[in-house]
Amino acid sequence: MKVKRHIKWGRLLVLILLIVLLINLGNIARIFYPAKYINHIKKYAAMYQVDPYLIMSIIKTESNFDTEAVSNKNATGLMQIMRPTAFWLADRMNLSDFSYEKITDPEINIQMGCYYIAYLLTLYDGNVDNALAAYNAGEGTVDKWLNDTEYSKDGKSLTNIPYPETKHYIEKVNKNIKIYRFLYKVNTATALSGKSVAFS
Repeated sequence: MKVKRHIKWGRLLVLILLIVLLINLGNIARIFYPAKYINHIKKYAAMYQVDPYLIMSIIKTESNFDTEAVSNKNATGLMQIMRPTAFWLADRMNLSDFSYEKITDPEINIQMGCYYIAYLLTLYDGNVDNALAAYNAGEGTVDKWLNDTEYSKDGKSLTNIPYPETKHYIEKVNKNIKIYRFLYKVNTATALSGKSVAFS
């Protein structure tokens, strides 16, 4: 009888633990998919009219929200911006007092990253995968792929990506977007209601 009672209580305890786990699943998942610097993300996503979930997903993929992250190609900060790209962006954005040491500042890094993604989305007519490919492999590389029928059937979208790293990068960011949309109920319409910036 005692053994049966222990089994019964053991099963009940497991059931309670499973219920608690399911209730807190979202909170547990948010530990692995953080949304730090959300005010900066919402601010600059609105300013440059890009999806804040996309920015969160790029940051997660690039640096896992580590402001001091440095890649093997010396891309730095939350959105992993390389030195030449940073100065090119600073010139386009009229950031006259910019120095590369500032790239680890979360606000500056996110502002530049949002501007750059918005620029790439405009360049590729809103094609997110093309923009992500260019963010990872460079505009010149993506342009070559789009002009090659082996990689693009219509010259507008990529049907085959020859760089495994870039292909994996796009898949990872797209997967992260779905996860962030599920975990964080940011009102995209509200987040994008700020001042828009036209790209020439």
